[in-house]
Amino acid sequence: DARIALAQWGEDSGKPVALLLHGTGFVAEVWDEVASELAQRYTVYALDRRGHGGSHKPAADRYHFQDFAEDLCRVVEALDLSEIYGIGHSAGATDLLLAAKLLPDRFARLFVMEPTVMDPHGARAETGLSEFASGAVQGVLRRQAEFDNFEAAFTRYRAAPAFADWTERSLRAYVHHGFATTGDGRVRLRCTPAIESAVLRPIFEAMEQVYAGDIRGNPFSWLSEIKCPVRIATTE
Repeated sequence: DARIALAQWGEDSGKPVALLLHGTGFVAEVWDEVASELAQRYTVYALDRRGHGGSHKPAADRYHFQDFAEDLCRVVEALDLSEIYGIGHSAGATDLLLAAKLLPDRFARLFVMEPTVMDPHGARAETGLSEFASGAVQGVLRRQAEFDNFEAAFTRYRAAPAFADWTERSLRAYVHHGFATTGDGRVRLRCTPAIESAVLRPIFEAMEQVYAGDIRGNPFSWLSEIKCPVRIATTE
């Protein structure tokens, strides 16, 4: 009974399927420019990952990597998608990698940009998060979550270095779909600072090789069991 919000570009008319997954803090519609191009050859879907956009917002302990992957599998099965070309960024790329192991017959290939992964063969550190990582997880709690209106949010983000390279179309899509209006007419982040902090903790744990998972264990051993071709893009 958990809601997962979905966006679609192009009609389901026999074209191959492209499935796009955003990174932490964002929404399906940030893919709009990419998806519009892909829609010439694909039926394109993108979803709001749990905690983001219009999708469900579970408790803070329900943002494990397998949780996100299982949400994605439910979408794939509900829409009966097959021969999927999966494209993902950051933690959204991780969703695709893990889902491709859970539903190996559904994915044709993956293109993943900067996926959040843990080396399944690497030594696991016995210490907790570093001071830097703990600071980053806690730091997002200080993020401004409300603005007077959508335009005020856009203006603030347009001036932020993190969004300097974003096109206006992409940034407006993020602001329009990543914020919701409040009762007094203001706008508030759908992925609240508290949710983003909960999402980030497992991510930093994985990057620092201290992620253990929950009662289901650590799914990163699945990376060696993916059957479809995968191309990984990284940056300096």
